Amino acid sequence: MIKVIAVDMDGTFLDSNKMYDEQRFDKIFQQLKAQNIKFIAASGNQYAKLKSIFGERDMFFVAENGAVIYEGNTLYDYQAFDRDFYQAIIDYLNIDRGINNLIVCGLNSAYILKDNTDAFKKDAHFYYRKLKEIDSFQDLPEDEYVKIALNINRESHPSLDEDLSNKFSENLKLVSSGRDSIDLIIPGMTKGSALQRLLKYWEINEEDLMAFGDANNDLDMLQLAKHSYVMANSEDETLFKVANYVAPSHDEQGVLTTIEEKVLHPLN
Repeated sequence: MIKVIAVDMDGTFLDSNKMYDEQRFDKIFQQLKAQNIKFIAASGNQYAKLKSIFGERDMFFVAENGAVIYEGNTLYDYQAFDRDFYQAIIDYLNIDRGINNLIVCGLNSAYILKDNTDAFKKDAHFYYRKLKEIDSFQDLPEDEYVKIALNINRESHPSLDEDLSNKFSENLKLVSSGRDSIDLIIPGMTKGSALQRLLKYWEINEEDLMAFGDANNDLDMLQLAKHSYVMANSEDETLFKVANYVAPSHDEQGVLTTIEEKVLHPLN
């Protein structure tokens, strides 16, 4: 029996235009709520971005790849990096490797450099509703830092993944949120671990969890759920081996269709 549904956003719940059928979802959401089925948006995105997508709905948000959990407007749980260790990673990327296009993700806001290109700023503002421009990454504002986001140019930085893993070893994990987008997160602080904490709190078994994803940062979430769905549009072959089912693509509103057919109207 499905008691919890967790969905990734980009490439999963949202279509290629970053949209979804709001009227259809609202009807589904009300039906889920009437059946006491919890709905969770589980994403690498910032909480403020997720909130802008769903509005004032009584639901849970697993943001920043599992580092931050909100229940509606209330901060439920979070885990931040050690500040000195976090600064060392930033300095390595920014100073040693000459990478300026970083999004430094804090609990209160995300931060980019004032001298970043307009194109980068536009893209950053799309994904981070709370975003501030700062003069230097070596003088970070007071905040609790939960993630670093960047796009890796594989031609100019062919060994960056390996170099980061070797230099910061067990204290840093790299996950892909699609193509060249990389999130640097706290090991063990993932979407799957966030869902485990919530299931434990609710005293709900993993067998009652349905989850949808399309990228590497959805892997442990799909491994956790008995009712796991990889999106047909996914480019990650591993997910097709891990997930128990394949949902129609995000451009076919595969998440909504699957919920309707498998949860709300399973006998139709």
